[in-house]
Amino acid sequence: MIFNRKLLKNLDLAFIITVVVVLIMGLLILSSATLNVNTDQWFFVKKQILWIIIGLFSLFVVLLFDYGVLFRYTRYIYAFNIILLLAVLLVGSTAKGAQLWLSLGPLGGQPSELAKVMVIITFAAFLTKRQDRMERLRDLLPAFLHIGIPVFLILLQPDLGTSLVFFAIMFGMLYVAGARSSLLLKLLGAGLLLIIAALVGHVKFGLPLPLEDYQIRRLIVFIDPYMDGRGGRGAGWHVIQSLVAIGSGGFWGKGLFNGTQVQGNFLPEHHTDFIFSVVGEELGFLGASLLLGLYFVLLYRVLQIAFKSRDQFGTLIAVGVASMWGFHILQNVGMSIGIMPITGIPLPFLSYGGSSMLANLISVGLLLNISLRREKILF
Repeated sequence: MIFNRKLLKNLDLAFIITVVVVLIMGLLILSSATLNVNTDQWFFVKKQILWIIIGLFSLFVVLLFDYGVLFRYTRYIYAFNIILLLAVLLVGSTAKGAQLWLSLGPLGGQPSELAKVMVIITFAAFLTKRQDRMERLRDLLPAFLHIGIPVFLILLQPDLGTSLVFFAIMFGMLYVAGARSSLLLKLLGAGLLLIIAALVGHVKFGLPLPLEDYQIRRLIVFIDPYMDGRGGRGAGWHVIQSLVAIGSGGFWGKGLFNGTQVQGNFLPEHHTDFIFSVVGEELGFLGASLLLGLYFVLLYRVLQIAFKSRDQFGTLIAVGVASMWGFHILQNVGMSIGIMPITGIPLPFLSYGGSSMLANLISVGLLLNISLRREKILF
C-alpha cells in the first residue's frame, strides 16, 4: 500500500518530540552507566543505537499500512506469538536463572517483550468483537483465557515480572472496553489479598510458594533489604545501593559521568534494571523530575491518541500501550526507590536492551498509525 502523504497533517508532533527527547536522554544516561562496564566504553551505546535504527525501520514499516488491516489477521498474530513463546521454552537460552532468550543468527532477543505488543493487538480485536458482553464475571473468562495462555508460557520461563505487565495491560483494556469497574476492583483486590496471604503464610509458617528461590528472596528483601541472610550484602544489595545512589544525588546531582555508586560499579545492573538510579545520582532530583515529566507528557499524548481514534480497535491498542508503559515506569521507578519489589522490568526507552527498544518503537509506530488515520483528509 502506498502511503498517503496527506495523512501527515494528522501527525502528533508533541508525541514524536517527547519520544525523541527521551531517546536522546536515554543514550546520554546509558553512556554514563556503561562507562566502566566494558573494555569498550561505547559497546553498549553502539548496540543500543543499532537497535534504535532497527526499531525506527520497523516503526516506518508499521506506518505504511492502515492499522485496521491488523484486525483481520489477529488470529495469525496470536498463533505466531504462542509459537515464539513455545520456542523459547524448547530451544531458548538461559540467563540469570530464566530461559528468556531466543537466538536468531547474530541477533538474539526476548520474545516476551514483543509478546506484549502482539497481545495488545490481538486483545484489542478480541474485545472489539465482544462489545456489550462484559457485565458478569463469566463474560470475562474468555478474556482471561486470551491473556492467560501467553502469561502461563512466560511464567514457565520463569519470568514473573513480565507476566505482571500483561495483567496491567488486561485490566486497562478491559476497563476502557466497558467492563464494570466494580468487578475489576473486586478481582484486583482478591488477587492482592491472595498474594499477601501467600507471603504471610510463607514467612510465618514456612508454606511453599510457586516461585523460584531468587523470586522469593526478591519479595523478602522488598519488605526489608537487610533480611537477605547476609546483612544486606545479598539479594538486598541492589535496593540498598539504589537508595544510596538516588539519595546522594541531592537536588542537582553529581553530574553526568561523576556518580560514585555508578562509576564505582557498586550499583548492580545500573545500565538495565536500575538505570533510574543513575539518573537520580548523576542528575539529581531535578533530572529525575524532568524524566518523570517527560513520561507524563508521553502517556498523556498516548491517551489523547486513544480518545481521538476513529474506532474502538485503535482506542484499545493505544490504551494497551499506555497501560504497558505506565506499569513499566511505575514498577521500575518504584523498585529503584524501594517501594516496589525487584522484577527486572526495563524503563521504557532508557534501559539497555534490544528487544525492549524494538517493542517500544513498534508501539510508537502503532500509535502514530492510529493518530495519522484518526480522520479522513479530504484535501
